[in-house]
Amino acid sequence: MDRTQRILWVDDEIDMLRPHILFLQSKGYEISTVTNGQDAIDACQQNSFDLIFLDENMPGLSGLETLSVINQLLPSVPIIMITKSEEENIMDMAIGSKIADYLIKPVNPNQILLSIKKNLHKKAIVNEVANSSYQQNFGKIGMQINDSLTYTDWMELYKRLVYWELELANTGSEMNDIFRMQKTEANNAFAKFIKRNYLDWIAHPEDRPTMSPDLFKKKVFPALKEGEKVFLLVLDNFRFDQWKVLSQELAADFTFEEELYFSILPTTTQYARNAIFSGLMPHKIAEMFPDLWVDEDEEEGKNLNEAPLIQTHLDRYRHKYSFSYHKINDTTKSDKLFSNFKQLEKNDLNVMVLNFIDTLSHTRTESKMIRELASTEAAYRSITLSWFQHSSMHQLFKELAESDYKIIITTDHGSIRVDNPIKVVGDKSTNKNLRYKFNKNLKYETKQVFEITKPLQAELPAPSINTRYIFSTGTDFFAYPNNFNYYVSYYKDTFQHGGISMEEMMIPLITMKRKKNK
Repeated sequence: MDRTQRILWVDDEIDMLRPHILFLQSKGYEISTVTNGQDAIDACQQNSFDLIFLDENMPGLSGLETLSVINQLLPSVPIIMITKSEEENIMDMAIGSKIADYLIKPVNPNQILLSIKKNLHKKAIVNEVANSSYQQNFGKIGMQINDSLTYTDWMELYKRLVYWELELANTGSEMNDIFRMQKTEANNAFAKFIKRNYLDWIAHPEDRPTMSPDLFKKKVFPALKEGEKVFLLVLDNFRFDQWKVLSQELAADFTFEEELYFSILPTTTQYARNAIFSGLMPHKIAEMFPDLWVDEDEEEGKNLNEAPLIQTHLDRYRHKYSFSYHKINDTTKSDKLFSNFKQLEKNDLNVMVLNFIDTLSHTRTESKMIRELASTEAAYRSITLSWFQHSSMHQLFKELAESDYKIIITTDHGSIRVDNPIKVVGDKSTNKNLRYKFNKNLKYETKQVFEITKPLQAELPAPSINTRYIFSTGTDFFAYPNNFNYYVSYYKDTFQHGGISMEEMMIPLITMKRKKNK
């Protein structure tokens, strides 16, 4: 403890509690005592306390009456009610008055100490345990990074890293810095893994992990074939760590099957999401459906043909399932859609794309205020959670909790916070994305990138015979030599996607069903 914690103990039989008080004093707490509610109120008006023990059954003002007044005087101070009564209505009233804990007499000193620790020292204890546990696991994670030879190994490692990232997020200790270094090491090793295997995955789909074009074939169509209705939610630019935070809001109503799958390269909406909905790699989309593929140099939106692509996917497999497609960009549209939820239930498949997280990512780059609000990874997750809690998405999940839909939540790609600029030179026709570039005239340091000199090997469109693609890895981003310092200062510490990292490529694939008691 940095300073002596002050505790007020209110009980009309305080003398009988003297051994408990001496025990707490021996632990370093400063204890003040009063024997009735009015004296407790007076003490709270004159002094500050870190925690209050309050007897429920006292002459004069009852514990509940005293509680009501103290809550107004010291709303942030945890109050622990102690009572002989086991009546449920008293418990309900106490809990409804936002007590911190409820103990039934007789209490022993360790019960009291445990309640104090839960309410005054929980964060410090949790942080200490998290730091200690990560220290013990540091070496094992390092070995796992070196031994991850298959895509299954990498998915398990990434899940483990996300677990520790969330555990350490608010500790504010040096363990956070060590974790970030270890995650950087993992991303560097992951980039080497992708460089060795990616083109083989494209050439041999039967041996690869589930990737963007495989999603419908492996997850959506089998469920529909079994006679289930499917609700597919695609949250643009959604990462596994963000899912782990959001899942806590849904755990009471749904059961989860959590998986990861791999986004194709480039990890952008134009390529990965169109591949999801069409079931085809980008080159095949452009070849088979030229009217539905939009080249990067065209001004037209790159994801305006998603519903037609879904229809071509169904037609190719001769599926006759009815489906709806909706893209949600604002609250007005979502409110209108969710208010007519019954209309959606007529379809075998409902596909919904939500753009909030992607919009937040781009707005954070452009807005100094949003950049301040989402200044860290933890803050970025927190804003995502706040959006979810206060958006009409909550209404959607209430509706889904009353339905028999199989719900699939996924994304087209994730994002990574970039901080290391690497120079690239290209002409005016070079695309603008910071994490990948393609053109026939590119100058770069070969060792710093993953280059694809024959785009057709990666099933990517090739506008000319000399077109090549290059992808940044880890936390790198591409910057032009002209106005280099300005460019770097503007984009450093922003969330970007398009390249190779665990966060961008290994993305959540969550299957949900309502709980049986719903």
